Amino acid sequence: MPARTPDARVAPVSVVVPCYRCADTVGPAVASVAAQLLRPAEVILVDDCSGDDTLDRLHEVARAYPHGWVKVFSVPRNGGPSGARNLGWANARQPYVAFLDADDTWHPHKLKIQMDVLASDPGIALLAHRMNVQTRDAPAPKLQHRQTVTVVPPSLLMLRSPFPTASIIVRRDLPFRFDEQRRRSEDYLLWAQILLSGYRCARVEQILASWHKPPFGAGGLSGDLAAMYAAGVDARRALHAQGLLGGPQMYIVHVLGLVRYARRRVITYARRFSSASRSQRTS
Repeated sequence: MPARTPDARVAPVSVVVPCYRCADTVGPAVASVAAQLLRPAEVILVDDCSGDDTLDRLHEVARAYPHGWVKVFSVPRNGGPSGARNLGWANARQPYVAFLDADDTWHPHKLKIQMDVLASDPGIALLAHRMNVQTRDAPAPKLQHRQTVTVVPPSLLMLRSPFPTASIIVRRDLPFRFDEQRRRSEDYLLWAQILLSGYRCARVEQILASWHKPPFGAGGLSGDLAAMYAAGVDARRALHAQGLLGGPQMYIVHVLGLVRYARRRVITYARRFSSASRSQRTS
């Protein structure tokens, strides 16, 4: 992994990456940050008490870049992505914080495009963009010639969340953090709290980051679809208890959540059936 000299222009962004047993994927994730046309000021890697060689790998990654650009922290006990992200957020030194999971990657134009949007509309507190699923060796998605930014209305009446976590940039000084009691839907809850509290949230209609496995039903915390659905229901109840989600809207969103859960079950079943069929043909 070649080290690079920092660019003259630097984005005032701290990138937080929670890491749990990710020794095989964190290198490409950080490399995608280093490959940005507009580099962030710092990258913060937080080991969530992996218990394997992940922490050593994080220090190895840090040494491959200019001194101090990648900072490594660790927590004494495994607490899930919320605690790791909050620790990174607490140690961030830039006005904006961006999030990247250790098994995802960014498009080289991501930060440049998002910072241009924030410069033109500094009232935005949360800025996201679209993501896709592709293999690691696939080329970066092509950018659309027309740049569109959608201001998201303060409502949860949508089937799909407009805020994938690896797409997010937020103002560091927002009075919200990830709920460390939650291991699922903690990101959904936080983005909803920001949106429903009246902060200006927007989305760039470009694919500027990629998942390298399906975002649900493929293992990890998102692999248990029933648990993910239950966590989403509980998060919406928490929003209702906080006065951010009215009763009628909560009922509608529950219905939409059930539709989304059923859709994910069908997609996951079809994906596994297709994989099993391919395995039988090649055996």
